[in-house]
Amino acid sequence: MAPLDQPDHNTVERQLKDVIQILYEIMIQVTNYDSHLAPPTTGSNTPNGNSTPLRTPFPNNAPPTREVLASQLNQLSSALQSVHRVSTHPSAPAALPSLPFELIQYVEGGRNPDIYTREFVELVRRQNQLMRGKMRAFGGFRDALAREMGEALPELREDVGRVVQGTGGEWPLRDGTGTGTGAGQ
Repeated sequence: MAPLDQPDHNTVERQLKDVIQILYEIMIQVTNYDSHLAPPTTGSNTPNGNSTPLRTPFPNNAPPTREVLASQLNQLSSALQSVHRVSTHPSAPAALPSLPFELIQYVEGGRNPDIYTREFVELVRRQNQLMRGKMRAFGGFRDALAREMGEALPELREDVGRVVQGTGGEWPLRDGTGTGTGAGQ
């Protein structure tokens, strides 16, 4: 198979399905493995190692189980190498979706992934509220400091105004009081 310019989800999914199919076929071959149908590895001329030929319900034209199993193991090796090539492709991390480790732990623990999503959204909402509170507090501090500096040092009033506007505040402050919310919000 020629190297891919950019792996896509369908390619990876197809390759993984192929690996699963090969593993299923190997499972069947191992279950139906007949060592007496395999070519003899000892020096004897008969499949069961003694002078009496073994009677089998299978026709003699069936391929030896060992050869089929070896062939399928080679196919598995090739399929796994193919999946590895696609997964280590330089553009693979950007192209393929990634799952958070915590979500994988939820699923492995038998928990519903929707619980993870709900908890994640609640955490983000809580952090956003905390950040908004901090921004308002710093905005209020900025406005109070600017007001006091403007009154105490009238010669720096223009510089204080530029700093307040540069940090998202309004200058001059309305009614002599700062809201701390930035540009009129």
